[in-house]
Amino acid sequence: MKVSIFDVAKKSGLSVVTVSRVLNNSPSVREKNRQRVLDAVKELDYVPNAAARTLARGKTRIVGLIATTLHDSFLDEIMHEITSELESHGYFLVLSVSKDKEDKNPYLIQEERVDGLIILSPIHELEYVTELKKRKLPFVLVDNQLNIPSVSSVIVDNDQGGYDATKYLIELGHTRIAHIRGPHVFRSSIDREKGFLRALSEAELEPFIVEEAEFSIAEGYDIVRKWIQEDRLPTAIFAGDDNLAFGAINALSEAGIRVPDQVSIVGFDDQYLAEALRPHLTTVRQPATQIARTAVDLIMKQIQGTSKRNTIVKLQPELIVRDSTRSIR
Repeated sequence: MKVSIFDVAKKSGLSVVTVSRVLNNSPSVREKNRQRVLDAVKELDYVPNAAARTLARGKTRIVGLIATTLHDSFLDEIMHEITSELESHGYFLVLSVSKDKEDKNPYLIQEERVDGLIILSPIHELEYVTELKKRKLPFVLVDNQLNIPSVSSVIVDNDQGGYDATKYLIELGHTRIAHIRGPHVFRSSIDREKGFLRALSEAELEPFIVEEAEFSIAEGYDIVRKWIQEDRLPTAIFAGDDNLAFGAINALSEAGIRVPDQVSIVGFDDQYLAEALRPHLTTVRQPATQIARTAVDLIMKQIQGTSKRNTIVKLQPELIVRDSTRSIR
């Protein structure tokens, strides 16, 4: 028959509350009572139930991560880094993937199964913020769309990334520079386009073409294939993410147009394929490791009650020059 905490209480001659405090290392127990409980535990060979102990502490030692997709190697890298960083704090990660962009109340929030939440690229921040503040559940937003000063968040300076990518193409001598921007539902897409336009404006240039697309290889391919068919091809393309850049390269290669000899291409994110496919992609690297570590640091401070105020951290991207760009002839 399985030994219970009640058996330990009976054997030690103390209350269940006192036994629970000893098992949870409470400093409020007298030393002689602590020893009586430990002796009873040893004699009965009692193994505390892990779930019961976490409930007694009021902590699950689990942090939830809510994401909208798994089909992105950059987001996958962030998730991997968050998992590793949480483990170093003695916490585990549980993942919830929203079924679609309208899924504003996933099960992790409904059931309160976690000590805190990290929400990655949310579409409906205000709904999340309202619900989580009502439940008093610690949370951090990553790559959020709105600037909410009352909420801790981690963002990347996408404006600067778009500027650096475009300025680099201008320095290579390109003047016919196109931009395939991401969906304007994402703040990152808007900011990358702002940086693109700012760099052109400083050089007194106009954008050659700007078109919006979903972050996918297929849409990058379709857009550039259409430009080829319309005979209005730029000499350089700044793509809103690496997938769009991969699609653009596919369309150009299929048409016999050489990258970078005839068209230079810059992506954004530095996904693992950027250095695996040929030509190796010039891109703007987002600091995935730094994003993950900062998000975990912020959520742990909230969980542990050491966070005195909400913090918005803006991290800097880095232009990585590879083989998909060259100076114009």
